[in-house]
This record gives sequence, C-alpha cells and structure tokens, in this order.
Amino acid sequence: MTAAWPISRADGLPVVMGVVNVTPDSFSDGGEWFEPTAAIAHGLELLAQGADILDVGGESTRPGAGRPSVAEELRRVLPVVTALGAAGAVVSIDTMRASVAEAALDAGASLVNDVSGGLADESMVEVVAGAQVPYIAMHWRGHSSDMQSRAVYGDVVADVRSELAERADQLVSQGISAERLVLDPGFGFAKLAVHNWALLRHLDQLLDLGFPVLVGASRKAFLGRLGVGDGEPRPPRDRDVATAATSSHALTVGAWGVRVHHVPSTIDAMRVAHAIKEAP
Repeated sequence: MTAAWPISRADGLPVVMGVVNVTPDSFSDGGEWFEPTAAIAHGLELLAQGADILDVGGESTRPGAGRPSVAEELRRVLPVVTALGAAGAVVSIDTMRASVAEAALDAGASLVNDVSGGLADESMVEVVAGAQVPYIAMHWRGHSSDMQSRAVYGDVVADVRSELAERADQLVSQGISAERLVLDPGFGFAKLAVHNWALLRHLDQLLDLGFPVLVGASRKAFLGRLGVGDGEPRPPRDRDVATAATSSHALTVGAWGVRVHHVPSTIDAMRVAHAIKEAP
C-alpha cells in the first residue's frame, strides 16, 4: 500500500511502527514469527492494535548475529510483505540489501528501513532513489558480528549527531529525497548502555538536524538491565513497560515515530504523555 508522506497520526501521537521479525534467532521473540503464516497473523494483529507501519525483517541484527544468504532473506520476507500489503497495511522492509529492498518494494512495501544507512550495500541508495520511497537511515558503524567493539565515543551525542548529519548529506547528494529521509540514532547498535541513555536524554539534539527521527529502543538489553544490579537482565518480553516509557519520552521531545514490539502498551503510554503535554 502506498501511503501519503510523511505518515502521521490523527491523534497527535508519534507514528507507531510494529516489528514483524521473520527470523529464527531474533533477540526479542526467539523465532516465534519465523513461519510466514505466523508472521502474517502477527502483523495483522499489530495492525489491529493500532500500528501505522509494519516493519518486516528477515535478518537478525542482535549483537553477534550471523547473516542469512540473500536467497534465504528473500524467502523469509517476500510472502509476508506481499500478504500484509495486500491486506492494506503500510509495510516497511527492514533490510541492508538493495536486492531485498527492490524485491520487497515490488511486492508491496512502501518504505525501506536500513539499519546500515546505505553503508552495507552501495546499491541501496540507487534503488531507493529510483523508487522515490521514504528511507529510514540508522546510525551504523558495522555489522552485528563485531559492532559492539566499535562502541567508542568521545561524546556520544555529538559523535552520533555529526555522523548522522554527514550521512544524511551524503544520501541527499546521491539522490535520496530530503523530504522522505528519516534518521534513527541506532540504540544498541555499537552502543553501550551509557551511550543509549545519553542519546535518549539528548534526543532533541538529533531532532535539530531537521529530519524526522525514529526511536527504536524496544526491548533492548539496556532496558532489561534496569533495577537488576549484577543479576541477569530481564527477558525481552518483560521490557515492554520500560519500552513504553521510552516511547512517552519520544513523544515529549517531538520524535516522528517509535519502532516497538508491543503496540498497545506504547500507545497507552503515549496517550498519557500526550494528555499531560496538551493539558491547560
């Protein structure tokens, strides 16, 4: 389904992107939606719960994850993208590969969410620019296999802001429409917990770049470590309340959207934050 851009919500909340992982090794759901039938049903459930975009991905980007082949990634995502698009959903394809993005757009996806910001596949920018679709570019320093070794910053907020600004300039100069570009600070990608908290605290400095910003903190490990001391982090599914708090913060500072696994809790929390913000 092709949607008017920029996508927005009539109720004044940030756009809600629901996660549809079609992977056997996702950190958040352990492959529960790996089979196409299950992934499609899950996507339709997220849609019914209030998601504005369904983000379909066939490659796990958890720290240390290996990469599937192109053929396997296509096998995972195309039936899901096709079915959800046919059902009327606005579908985002979550991929770092130009060939997967192109096939998914042909199958009914409306935008591309690339965690590498076009750095993992030099053909991605050409595909997106040619299709004239919205593009979400994340702050990225390398693949999941070794990205945490790159979590070295002088001032994480200033560094991420500078690197995102530079990447945005490059993307626009290469043909990506500035009006269709969204930036993502990349929580958990080449970042330690202290870096994630600082970026959330100073999210306004990223909004100052002038592009819509997507917040994707959902179920990340740094949320699971809150309040447990030296114990084991809480399991991913026990991090939805913490995720909802980050979504409320995203609303308060003016983020364009939030990418979440559990839609109802995030919408409820953002409604509260919105009511407080709009109260006389």
